[in-house]
Amino acid sequence: MSKQFQVFELEHHQSIWEQVVDYNLTESGVHPMQLAELVEGNGGLVEELLSTEIGYPHVNGNPDLRENIARLYNGATVPNVLVTVGASEANNIILQTLLEPGDEIVSQTPTYKQVWGIAHNAGHVVRTFSHLPDAGWAVDLDELRANVNAQTKLIYVCNPNNPTGYIMTDAEMQAIVEIASSVGAWILADEVYAGAEREQVHETPSFYGLYDKVLAVGSMSKAYGLPGLRVGWIVGPPDTIEDIWRRHEYTAITATALSNKLAAYALSAEVRPRIIKRTRDYIQKGFPTLEEWMDAQGGIFSYTPPQASAVTFIKYDLDINSTELMEILCRDASVFVGSGDSFGMDKHLRVAFGQGRKTLLEALDRIENTLNRL
Repeated sequence: MSKQFQVFELEHHQSIWEQVVDYNLTESGVHPMQLAELVEGNGGLVEELLSTEIGYPHVNGNPDLRENIARLYNGATVPNVLVTVGASEANNIILQTLLEPGDEIVSQTPTYKQVWGIAHNAGHVVRTFSHLPDAGWAVDLDELRANVNAQTKLIYVCNPNNPTGYIMTDAEMQAIVEIASSVGAWILADEVYAGAEREQVHETPSFYGLYDKVLAVGSMSKAYGLPGLRVGWIVGPPDTIEDIWRRHEYTAITATALSNKLAAYALSAEVRPRIIKRTRDYIQKGFPTLEEWMDAQGGIFSYTPPQASAVTFIKYDLDINSTELMEILCRDASVFVGSGDSFGMDKHLRVAFGQGRKTLLEALDRIENTLNRL
């Protein structure tokens, strides 16, 4: 391995710990749906799935799936959509397509660091702009302006944000568009948590449609509780989608035939509202449980309640590094939480709460016992 290679720390930690601990509180979506729950009451779909030939589907996504995705974005049609193997492939092939030697990107912090790491490992300069913890995680637009220049090819945003759960205001979104437009930069908008809002009823608006150089990325993982389908997508200008499709043919080629069918069903106008309601039920019931527990820990934790997602990013007042604390909790409590280091901010933990109350309480009780020993 090259000395310059930046390991994807969060995913590396998950590879090590998530299948061996008793309680996985790094899961950034809600508790996954069972197949029976997804297809309940639709015997015809079950028969269709059982008779499906396990061959290749459309490489860029089955037309009905792409149509259902396009319907989620104002002004989008089927040619605007490419289906990928999760949002992770989407982000990867977008950077492969857009970035050339000498290009720079600007990325949020804290955030999911896949885009940051891919660009870094490809030799690009990666600048950052912050969410401000003392301002409820609002976006530091002045820092963004200061770090955008003539070499900036792409601005990466995650909205709603991972790990903070912050939803950008309309004014923040418009300001980012204006900053990108001033240098002709693309906006890569990771919007996988749209639909997983905790309090507001309306879904988080997309950057798609605000500017002609936007690539919006979505996934079945977070707002839908279907991470195992490994279905994501990109929505953007048709000619750019075609260019990205060429990289898709070099990487994953296609998502599976069954995943295409199940994702199309989940995103249908009849089924999607039921799934979004399920997700929001987990989020709305889970956070008060976590909040009550944090408030009872003697001032160890400080936090801003997340506006969306099934995770929150909490600061702790202990003299210990976040990765070290994460490993202690894995070994001693068999509970896995995300370290702040993995998001570029020590002395924080990303804790998931999209589980059933009993599971969440048992996991938090184990964390408390370990913290008391520390």
